[in-house]
Amino acid sequence: MLTVIGEALVDVVSSDTSAERVHVGGSPMNVAVGLARLGQPVQFVGRYGRDDHGARILHHLRANSVLTPLAADGEPTSVARATLDRTGAAHYTFDLLWELPPLETALPRLLEETLWLHTGSIAAMLEPGAHTVLATVQRAHPRALISYDPNCRPTLITDRDFARRQAEKFVALADLVKASEEDLRWLYPDRPVEESAREWLSRGPGIVVVTKGARGPWGVVRDGAAEAPVPEVEVVDSVGAGDSFMAALLAALVERGLAGSRSREHLQHLSADVLREILDFAASAAAVTVSRAGANPPTRNELAR
Repeated sequence: MLTVIGEALVDVVSSDTSAERVHVGGSPMNVAVGLARLGQPVQFVGRYGRDDHGARILHHLRANSVLTPLAADGEPTSVARATLDRTGAAHYTFDLLWELPPLETALPRLLEETLWLHTGSIAAMLEPGAHTVLATVQRAHPRALISYDPNCRPTLITDRDFARRQAEKFVALADLVKASEEDLRWLYPDRPVEESAREWLSRGPGIVVVTKGARGPWGVVRDGAAEAPVPEVEVVDSVGAGDSFMAALLAALVERGLAGSRSREHLQHLSADVLREILDFAASAAAVTVSRAGANPPTRNELAR
């Protein structure tokens, strides 16, 4: 079982060339759906309200076979407003609440069968929920592998020093870290993104991956670095592309038998050649997503085609 903890929200997407569109979103929730569509058993822990937006989120999760152990609450569902530029890149503003009950009491059996725990984005930065997420990652670490995607939102978390410290707490616990080059340039503006990725690798992860948009992903393991090309597609928008990439990274590792803390040592010695194969698979998943509107990750059959 894979467990994803983080925000779920509704994306309201607008541009100069198309009518306003509403999509279910939230980076961790998108990862959970992406994993399910790739055939992985997954549960999602995040908050949403007992309102129309929350009902839309719950329907989306269940329609994609994602388990939902935490019930909706009485607060409004969070909303992200994305404005697309001429290249299809999304720029966000947020109206959100991020808070979780203490999961060790609300969901005492949550981690019993969890072999991978993924988190990141707003969930790992915004208090008071970020404290609960960090505590859950710490509890999961002895038995599960951990993945983390900072997915920084400078318009929401404006304090760079705080965001850097917070990201580094999760990096130190993670086995796999995926960040965009925008994330690393914002967190560490005075050094190249590859140097920042290697510095994170030295803090404990087995793999650190950097996505670079149309230039393709680059990653580093102790055996060396690797990169992969991006398939050529007509870009509709970039919403959810990084989340599809993250889900495919995780699925590729699980399919290679890398799940649960007993695999931690193996992950530390992953070869650069295997990393290249994994990056290629994940880049293909992201390419499908950018070819259509919204956070709409591919199924296993779509990737096979």
